[in-house]
Amino acid sequence: MEQKPPFPPFNFETATQKVQMAENAWNAKDPEKVCMAYTVDTEWRNRDLFINGREEVKAFLKNKWAKEHQYKLKKELWAFTGNRIAVRFEYEWHNDEGQWFRSYGNENWEFNEFGLMQKRFASINDLQIQESERRIK
Repeated sequence: MEQKPPFPPFNFETATQKVQMAENAWNAKDPEKVCMAYTVDTEWRNRDLFINGREEVKAFLKNKWAKEHQYKLKKELWAFTGNRIAVRFEYEWHNDEGQWFRSYGNENWEFNEFGLMQKRFASINDLQIQESERRIK
């Protein structure tokens, strides 16, 4: 059975560790590795997209990081209980035309007993910024 410690139920230390692991993985921008943190039948809502299954996650991430250049993410633990974690995040990136953005959002995560994320619900808003306004480098 696939496993991704730490396992629920989460405490402050293990929830913080899970958030940092996610931040590190997403900043590495490797869809093949990132998708392995999710169950085979994971369910996502990302903005207005509904994504089902690890293979759809992988395709989504490949597409995302092909468009969002110099992507850099910062996540922060917001709350946790049992097998659920809530995070707030922001990330910065620029498009093909060189326009920079800071994207803000919240995510709700639910994990199975083996530490794999089975549900991810993300609400995200984008703000156009100048390159000189970047905070995450």
